[in-house]
Amino acid sequence: MRFSKASSILSLPLLAAADVPEYQAQFENYLGQAQSFLGKVTDKIPHPNRFDPVAAAEAKAGSLNLDILSLNSWKDTLYGPVKPGSTTPEEWWVLITGGNKTCFGHCGQIEAAFNETAGKWAVTPGSPHTALLNCEDQPVLCNAWSAPVGALWIFEMLPEPAPVEIWTKRLNMTTTTSEDIVTLQKEDFKSSAKLHDGFFHPFTGPLAKYGVATPVGYILWVFNLLPSWAFMILVSLFSRTMMTNRLNQDGGRGGPQPAAAGQAAPRR
Repeated sequence: MRFSKASSILSLPLLAAADVPEYQAQFENYLGQAQSFLGKVTDKIPHPNRFDPVAAAEAKAGSLNLDILSLNSWKDTLYGPVKPGSTTPEEWWVLITGGNKTCFGHCGQIEAAFNETAGKWAVTPGSPHTALLNCEDQPVLCNAWSAPVGALWIFEMLPEPAPVEIWTKRLNMTTTTSEDIVTLQKEDFKSSAKLHDGFFHPFTGPLAKYGVATPVGYILWVFNLLPSWAFMILVSLFSRTMMTNRLNQDGGRGGPQPAAAGQAAPRR
């Protein structure tokens, strides 16, 4: 953070007053109020990367053998069981879920069904790996993937730098059961799922290739935090600035122009 000379000079009386005994208590009171206000504002801003390593370890070590994806560890988690030189992909089934803000409280049914499925697969050799991505806790990662809640993302992981295929399927929020998910896996899920080859592909998409997927995720997350009226104000300010610059440029060219060579100047 940079400080100008003017701000430094203006702050000198305040710092000096803070050293005077009779003003010190009042200064500390004001400072405490400011810190309390900033703390309240900070608490209202959702965390872009909330991750509980203890709960994640318990989910992995428990009967579900379920991984919790986060912004910092999702790639290592998905590549974890992949053996070097393997030509058979490791299959991951990831449920995109959320809480009251991102899923409006409607993800409970599919999350319970997915957890039940994870428990079945944990004791069945050769079954897919399972993981959860909670967009309430990981909004930046969900935005970087453009992953909607209530969807299954099926990853077929091969050793790097082999391409990774991802298949996506939306689930019915109210009627999906564990048997539905198990049946989807036993049958050819590719016939009903959609191959993900879009702009936001986590491995082969343009954003991932140029290393800007996470910054774009942060930008989209911030825009989602803005209320609609604040966004409209920003758009209005931007358009006004553009119009002002355009008028200034036109005004600079709007004065009287000199007569062309060989042409008589207009009479006055």
